[in-house]
Amino acid sequence: MSVNVIELIRSTLPEAVVRQLSNCLGLPPEATAKVVDAASPALVAGLLNRCATLDGARALFATILGQEVNADIGEQLPRIFASTTGVTQLSSTGRQLLEHTFERRIDGLSDTVSMQTGVPAHATHAVTGIAGSILMGVLKRHLLAHQGNIGQLPTLLGQQLPVIAPHLNDSLTTVLGLGGASAFVNAVGLHVRAVSAHFERPAAAPASARDPAEPAPSASAAAAAPAAQTVREVRYAGPKAKHWFGAAALSALLGAVAAMLMWVALAYCPSAVNLVGRNAVAATAPTIKASPPADAPDAAVLSTSEARPDDAASATGKIEPQASATAKDARLIVAVDKHGKPAITATVQNVAEKSVLLNALTAKFGAGNFNADVTVDDNTKAADWLAHIDALLPLMQTPGAGMKIGGTRVELSGAAADAKAGWPDRLNARLGATYQVSAFDAMRATANETHDVRTQGAQTQVAKAQATRTQAAKAQAHAQ
Repeated sequence: MSVNVIELIRSTLPEAVVRQLSNCLGLPPEATAKVVDAASPALVAGLLNRCATLDGARALFATILGQEVNADIGEQLPRIFASTTGVTQLSSTGRQLLEHTFERRIDGLSDTVSMQTGVPAHATHAVTGIAGSILMGVLKRHLLAHQGNIGQLPTLLGQQLPVIAPHLNDSLTTVLGLGGASAFVNAVGLHVRAVSAHFERPAAAPASARDPAEPAPSASAAAAAPAAQTVREVRYAGPKAKHWFGAAALSALLGAVAAMLMWVALAYCPSAVNLVGRNAVAATAPTIKASPPADAPDAAVLSTSEARPDDAASATGKIEPQASATAKDARLIVAVDKHGKPAITATVQNVAEKSVLLNALTAKFGAGNFNADVTVDDNTKAADWLAHIDALLPLMQTPGAGMKIGGTRVELSGAAADAKAGWPDRLNARLGATYQVSAFDAMRATANETHDVRTQGAQTQVAKAQATRTQAAKAQAHAQ
């Protein structure tokens, strides 16, 4: 099952496909290839570190075989890179997979790659996510093609260490939480081999359970025991049968003594009744799970039945988005001056969406021919309107046009709201029924505002007249 994973990634990105991706990102093909070559070894190192523990290897295996990972990504990349929407979705999926696997954000990695390659940060963010999707996809395809099991995944990734080691440096490994590059390379191989050995040869029964006639372990097995202990699953078999009756008898005796003491306390100390009542109420309160003792086995070596509840989601291989109930809609505000130069203000969910928006604007107008202020806010819903950016760009070069998008609500103003220009009808046709397109009529809004002011003034005058009449009636009644 030996294979070079870095070469698998490169094989999915022939020159024509790299050129497609580069056109979407507004980069030279050489810059795109440079980012892929710099990010891929670091991503493999992160997966290798995940396989250094039993739980990590299980979670990674489940993620790779999950529905979010596309085993046919190599054949589908030309179609995916045919539009900015496909690039955005693939990058977003890859970033989510990597952050779920590494249990940390990967912005630090892509920023480091940007500094080391000289490629703009917004582009390295997008390419790093895409490289993550490709990496997971080729691993899934390889495992499925060779009917690989969980025990073969650590072995497969361990074989990549000599390939990736020359491309790692302290900056890349540190931002992934792996420590220094040299220390990581020297230590991770031993841990991964121990995990692989565990899956290939599960831990034997405890020595006390062996038959007396069973021969003692060999010297080599004894030497390997300390390493095996770091990955062996611990199972508690329960008390032996011959001790069970003694434990039951002792428990019954203690129960009888406790009942007698309670009876004496209630008989001779009435205040004890209140104490018992308080204890009974306290017993109904929620209990707090005690911290494990210092000598308890490490969480990495617990059996799967004792795994943390939140690890259940990892075992499925699916990533469930944890969207906040107060998440805001992604926003886009456009104002085009009389010369056709747009000013764009936007709020999007992540750096990948920001990259797609900026690259689309650059490709349409050219660098320096637009003003853009794009904010990234994690507490923002996905910018679905980015999928229709090609339909929105022509409006952004219409002199005097204005547009505001919040979620699926689109409000046109200025030249874009002019019925003769036909923008409302065009956008309704291009965006579909999901979006609500409306035109802001400045003259009507002014007329409505004037009407509201006049109505409010008339109501105020009526109220004042009524108050005056009421006061006069009260004064007349008081005089009588």
